[in-house]
Amino acid sequence: MFDRKEDILKWTEQWNGERFENGRPKVSDDLLNRVRRITLEEAWGPLWNNGYRFQFEGGFKIVHPDQVMVGRAVTAVMVPTRPDLHETLVAVGAEEGRKGFYNQWVIDILQDRDVAVVDMFDKVHLGTYVGGNLSTAIAARTGSGGAVIWGGIRDNAQVDKIDGINVYYRGSDPTAIADVVMTGMNVPCRIGNAVCLPGDIVFGTPNGVIFIPPHLAEQAVIEAEKSQVRDIFGFIRLRSGTYTTAQIDSPWTVEIWSDFLAWFDQDEQATDYRHLGWEQELDEARNRGDEGLPQVRA
Repeated sequence: MFDRKEDILKWTEQWNGERFENGRPKVSDDLLNRVRRITLEEAWGPLWNNGYRFQFEGGFKIVHPDQVMVGRAVTAVMVPTRPDLHETLVAVGAEEGRKGFYNQWVIDILQDRDVAVVDMFDKVHLGTYVGGNLSTAIAARTGSGGAVIWGGIRDNAQVDKIDGINVYYRGSDPTAIADVVMTGMNVPCRIGNAVCLPGDIVFGTPNGVIFIPPHLAEQAVIEAEKSQVRDIFGFIRLRSGTYTTAQIDSPWTVEIWSDFLAWFDQDEQATDYRHLGWEQELDEARNRGDEGLPQVRA
């Protein structure tokens, strides 16, 4: 019933990379590190352009609002309690060897750089998914992960002192979690207006959280990095008066691309971006020629 490999493989069949034992996509640590260096808007653009319109949610309180959080999603879906359903699912959990209450089941399967993503149906009173103890357990298991909870937390003063993790949540309450049933673990879940699947990259920023499908993660990061380094070059040339804003904000001519590539190969500010290739962009400029009206980038 819970954390089924067959289901995870089916839901994430567009991912062709490494997986955890349960089938959850395992995006590389290197890619997670690269996500940390981009902005939320840069990550959002490629998803939106590929038809993924419901990947962002901003309606959170944040334990450490000045810290970025990046990790791999472990998801859970909670619903209001119903006695017969609760009895059935608790029995299933016991058969699977799970201990404690539903929220502990999820935390017990977290691994390094994971983020618990929990649809708690916006329940805060009697809906505090974690407090001081379980947040400490999340830190011990994930290292630099955390939690995204569409519901409540408690023990905020204790959670605030835990280094290394972040928690996004809807509200605080002194009550403990109660009157809920977990209907799915590592299943698709809804967080506000966003959809998260197990293995998504969870990118938490001061403005909210975006869930990046693993099969689009590298494309999103590459496009973001290209945008960043082009902006660095553009700012330099604008300050020197080499080009106008119309030229920089329009599709670049072969002349500007040649200038950029010479700068890209030599300038220290481009060092961290030298893994990027520009053959496609240069070919497009050659095919387009140097004519045409300026077209401002979105």
